[in-house]
Amino acid sequence: MSTPWEVRMSASRGMPYFYNPETKQSSWEAPEGLSPSEVKQLPGAAKYLSGDRAAALAAAQQDGKVRASHLLVKHSGSRRPSSWKETNITRSKAEAISILQGYADEIQGDPETFALLAQEHSDCSSHAKGGDLGVFGRGQMQKPFEDATYALEPGAISGIVDTDSGVHLIMRTA
Repeated sequence: MSTPWEVRMSASRGMPYFYNPETKQSSWEAPEGLSPSEVKQLPGAAKYLSGDRAAALAAAQQDGKVRASHLLVKHSGSRRPSSWKETNITRSKAEAISILQGYADEIQGDPETFALLAQEHSDCSSHAKGGDLGVFGRGQMQKPFEDATYALEPGAISGIVDTDSGVHLIMRTA
């Protein structure tokens, strides 16, 4: 049976999904009417449906993509100086850097502490996921953020990175 469906990797969630390029339809679940053996034969299935999340992330990396989490502190000069915790952010950039440096001192390279502090303090909506931004490729993030992320080895945490959104600590996770 010939089917137009294929398996792709979600850049935002870091999870495989099913996509039909003819209808532009996408789904997290396997298309109706396909047996498990037919699903395994779909283009991209061997790469992204191994059942091993680490292997799927490794496949995304081979495609030149990375996965990262961040802790964002906005300031009055940020392109949108508001967040889920504050409707009007008035702190200076210097204050934001000082706050972020305090978090970096507390994190000391520990991924669990990073996620906890991002969840509690990050000015980004990704705070709900411990700062996890999922998988992304080149050209999807602001250039300073992208450059810093790609320069990190998986598991490493950046110094302070300045973008139009504010100042960040970035932890590359894959």
